[in-house]
Amino acid sequence: MPAGRPTKMTPETIGKLEEAFSMGCTDLEACLFADIEKTTLYKYQQDHPEFINRKEKLKENPVLKARQTILDNLEDPTNARWYLERKKKDEFSQRTESDVKTVISFNDMNDKELDGLIESLSQDVDE
Repeated sequence: MPAGRPTKMTPETIGKLEEAFSMGCTDLEACLFADIEKTTLYKYQQDHPEFINRKEKLKENPVLKARQTILDNLEDPTNARWYLERKKKDEFSQRTESDVKTVISFNDMNDKELDGLIESLSQDVDE
């Protein structure tokens, strides 16, 4: 076995990376937490492609926990309303309707354009 630098990817380092990923950390944040360079992580992933899948699964843990927390607390009407407002927007969202007004600069229009606009607006009123 050739002599070289000892690997930074020890079981302890991998454990720290997994802990960080399970908190939803980015690759950079996880590397900072584990005290390694991003290139060390990417080299490890190149040599152990199965770790990429594990990492992605771990990163979803906070989302799953949040979903479970929401579902566990739907008995509270406030939580239930919040959930429905987001999941069934058409039926439960608190939409507000507003009028949209168009501002037209008459100074930039020539007589022909003004006549066309007046005609168009009068047709809209007649309909």
